[in-house]
Amino acid sequence: MSNPESTERSTVFDELSYLLVLSRPRFWFYLAGPVLVGVAYGAETVSELASPAAVALFAYFLLPANVYLYGVNDVYDRGIDATNPKKDGRETRYRGQRYVPVAVVICGALALPVAAIIVPRVAWPWIGAFLVLGAAYSAPPLRFKTTPFLDSVSNGLYVVPGAAAYAAVAGVQPPLLAVLGGWLWAMGMHTFSAIPDVEPDRKAGIRTTATVLGERRTYAYCGACWLASAGAFALLDPRFGAVLLVYPVLVVAITASSVAVDRAYWWFPAINTVVGTILTLGALWRLTYG
Repeated sequence: MSNPESTERSTVFDELSYLLVLSRPRFWFYLAGPVLVGVAYGAETVSELASPAAVALFAYFLLPANVYLYGVNDVYDRGIDATNPKKDGRETRYRGQRYVPVAVVICGALALPVAAIIVPRVAWPWIGAFLVLGAAYSAPPLRFKTTPFLDSVSNGLYVVPGAAAYAAVAGVQPPLLAVLGGWLWAMGMHTFSAIPDVEPDRKAGIRTTATVLGERRTYAYCGACWLASAGAFALLDPRFGAVLLVYPVLVVAITASSVAVDRAYWWFPAINTVVGTILTLGALWRLTYG
């Protein structure tokens, strides 16, 4: 005879495990990483790196924000994901579990007390922008992900955590060129990640930037976004631009080789982590050695 307490613990563990997979751990630093960069460049002293606002924003964008962002996506993409081969490997399919929308709403709502209690008001517009864009990207009636080019532009939401962190620590808004450069980078990154979904999306009747352009022209679009991003950052500091040039170079290398985009897609979390680390170390060097 089964133990009810053991069964309940098992169910809770299974639900939490599912939410963990849903949050895409491999991509956690796509949201949390920009927080580290924003804090590092917004800080004027070493002690500000561990300010309450910096710690709270990093904690929120590491896990709850990812459950919110990808949870909204999975709930509204249930029909499409049924035939998406990407869901057969490192990701999971939403199958109508009732606790998932509840968890997604809670994780989104957690941003409100974090902002109200810990984060300075100067950063509130960025937190609001993340919540709005995170929902509008996947949820009706806007559902930006099904509108070519708006799907790409709206994914600037990935740099919003960095802008919020910079504003929270520095007390002023981040440089416009940094926001522009980061936004263009995110546009390229999102559209590149959509290339493996071209065929499933076309079969489902979904129009995206990638389905409209096709694989070859999507590579060109991503390269153009990343080249423009490097240019914007170079106007802030040529060293930033030099680091960001790795992305258009990678596009050229992938298109010139026989590497499948499905395989190259999984390289980018590591590449983005390395690039983010280099940028962060540059800021920490400035703080330490002036």
